[in-house]
Amino acid sequence: MPHATVDVAYGGVMERVMNDKVQKLIDRGVAIPHPASVDIGDEVDPVLIAPESTIYAGCKIFGKKTVIMSGTRLGQEAPVTIEDCQIGRDVELKGGYFKKSVFLEKSNMACGAHVRDACILEEEAGGAHTVGLKQTILMPFVTLGSLINFCDCLMAGGTSRKDHSEVGSSYIHFNYTPNQDKATASLLGDVPRGVMLDQRPIFLGGQGGIVGPASLGFGTVIAAGTVLRGDVVEDGTIVMGQALKEGRQEFVPGVYWEIKRKIRNNIAYIANIGALKAWYTHVRALFFGPDQLEQALLSGALEKLDMALDERIKRLGAVAAKMDHSVRAYQRCMGSAASSVLVRQKQELADSWDNIEGALAKLRDVQGDIAGRDTFLSALAESRHTQSRDYISTIQGLPEDLRTAGTQWLTSIVDEITAACLGRLPTFQ
Repeated sequence: MPHATVDVAYGGVMERVMNDKVQKLIDRGVAIPHPASVDIGDEVDPVLIAPESTIYAGCKIFGKKTVIMSGTRLGQEAPVTIEDCQIGRDVELKGGYFKKSVFLEKSNMACGAHVRDACILEEEAGGAHTVGLKQTILMPFVTLGSLINFCDCLMAGGTSRKDHSEVGSSYIHFNYTPNQDKATASLLGDVPRGVMLDQRPIFLGGQGGIVGPASLGFGTVIAAGTVLRGDVVEDGTIVMGQALKEGRQEFVPGVYWEIKRKIRNNIAYIANIGALKAWYTHVRALFFGPDQLEQALLSGALEKLDMALDERIKRLGAVAAKMDHSVRAYQRCMGSAASSVLVRQKQELADSWDNIEGALAKLRDVQGDIAGRDTFLSALAESRHTQSRDYISTIQGLPEDLRTAGTQWLTSIVDEITAACLGRLPTFQ
C-alpha cells in the first residue's frame, strides 16, 4: 500500500516528512499530533475524514470507502490500522486492526483489538483489550470484556450503558467444527425484539464459551466457566455448568451425528439478518443525515449486512454439499443401527439446497407484512416530527403498542424467510 510519508536524506540522516494527504487532513481540521508518523493511503478520500477527529501517532489509514466522522479518536493507546471501515461520531478505537467494519456513534474498542470483515458495532457497544471479532454484530450497549474471541455472533439485549448485555473476559465463541465447517453463527437474543432496546440483558460469564450455532433468549445468564453446548430459548434462564460425559470413541470424519438443530439455527440467523437489513433500510435510514459522510456510513452498514448474508448462505451451502458423503460415512459406521430419520434429513438437505439458495436470493430484501410495516413507519415518523430525538431516545420513547407493532413486522420477515427454507425441508419441521 502507498505510504503517506517518505524518507528523505539530509546529510546522511533520514527524516520522515509527511505527504500532501496528511497535510490536507490537517488543513481540514483533523488533529494529527505527530503527522510524520501517520500513513494515509493514496486511495483515501480526505473529504470522508471529518474535522475534529483525532489520529494519533503510528496510525495507518487505507481504503477508498473509509469514513471517519467528527469526534472520533484513533490510536490513543497504541497504533491503529484502518482498512475500508465506516466510523461514526465520537468513536474510540484505541489500538489494533480494523477492516471492512462499521462503528456507530460512541462505540469503542481498546488496545489489541482485531476486528475484521462484516462487523457492526452499534451505539455505545464495545470491548476491552485484546478482543477478536469477525462477522459479528453487537447491538447498542453490548459490552465485551478482555481476551475474547467472539466471531460469527449477533448479540442484543439491554437498555443502557448501565443495563447492558455483557460477555465476560476470556470468553470464546467456538465457531469451527471438527468436520471443518463454519455454519456456526449464534443468535444471542433476536432482532425483532432486540432493536426495540427494551429487553433484559444477556450475561455470559467469564472463562466460558458457546459452541455455535446456539440460540439464547433475552435475560439468559451463563455462569462463569461454563461452556454451553446447546440452546437456551426461554427468556430469563440461568445455566450453571455443563459437564461433558467422559469417554473415548472413534472419530469418523464427515459424520454429522445431528443436523436438525444446526440447520434450523442457521436459517434463524439468516432470517434475523434479513430483518435487521429491513430495519436499517426503513428505520435506521431515517436517522442518518443527507450529507456525504452520513450517507456513506449508512451505505457501509447495509453493505456489511449483505456481507453477513453472503457469508451465512455460503457456510450453510458448504454443509449441504457434504451431506451425500456424510450419509455414506454414517451408514458405514452405524450399519443397521443407522437412524433412518437422520439419513432422510441429510439427503433432503443435499437435494433441496439449490432451491433453498434460490429462495434466499429472492428474499434478501423481503419486507414481510407491508401493511404492518407502513403503519409502524407512519407512527414512527410522527413521533420523530413531534419530539425530534436521536435514534436511541426515539426508539426507547415509543409507546409499548408501537414497539410491539414494530416487533410484529420484523417477526413477519423472520417467519417468511424461515418458512421459505423449512418448507423445502419437511423432515426439519
